[in-house]
Amino acid sequence: MHYWVAIILGMVEGLTEFLPVSSTGHMILTADLLNFTDEKAKTFEIVVQLGSILAVVVLYWRRFLSVLGWERQRVKRPRLNLLHIILAMVPAGVLGVALHGVIKQYLFGAQTVLIGLIAGGILMIVAEKLPRRTTAQSLDEISYKQAFGIGLFQCLALWPGFSRSGATIAGGLLLGTTHKAAAEFTFLVAVPVMVGASGLDLLKSYQNLSMDDLGFFIAGFITAFVVAMLAIVSFLKLLQRFKLTPFAYYRFVIAVLFYFFILR
Repeated sequence: MHYWVAIILGMVEGLTEFLPVSSTGHMILTADLLNFTDEKAKTFEIVVQLGSILAVVVLYWRRFLSVLGWERQRVKRPRLNLLHIILAMVPAGVLGVALHGVIKQYLFGAQTVLIGLIAGGILMIVAEKLPRRTTAQSLDEISYKQAFGIGLFQCLALWPGFSRSGATIAGGLLLGTTHKAAAEFTFLVAVPVMVGASGLDLLKSYQNLSMDDLGFFIAGFITAFVVAMLAIVSFLKLLQRFKLTPFAYYRFVIAVLFYFFILR
């Protein structure tokens, strides 16, 4: 397989993983167009996803140290802590482990992704349109109740195409957080959730890896890492200005493309 395929897919993964547009839908559509859909392709998708995760760790390393209690607080005040992360992880973590086989066997198909793209877009529009009272302006103002509620919304992302960031940011808005607080909390929670899910998938498909493919996989990993870092920084700026609605309409466009290129 040519290196340009790894670079293209790495770019798609890095660009879409933390945007509310469904990286799964984009990866399936792109892989189909590139005719890269075998078992090795599935393992490659896991590897490049880990590249995107690393981007969050690098960008928010100070925050992760703070959450883990490895950074001293100069001012004693309520701050986001490990319990917030755990509360947000538990619902999707438990449900994901319990239904992992079912999800992989029955939900990873073109039709289910199409449904997820549309349903997720509708949720994002609803979250923007409904009146709400904002109680958490920043990460450190997110309550335990809000963290757990966002975790419940994250369960929707177990349906391929729904988008983890789309579900959790929309959920955060409905629960009273700002766009930025919801997005940054989504990034932080995504790391342990995605590492766990990707690690489990990698253990089950590592036999598809070989030394001959090492360069190909590394190219995709590095591309996803670099593009994800740029995408995260840019997304936060766009979210402040344009909110979620344009991303929802974009999802509908992708759903149409998905229908004509994949389902027909």
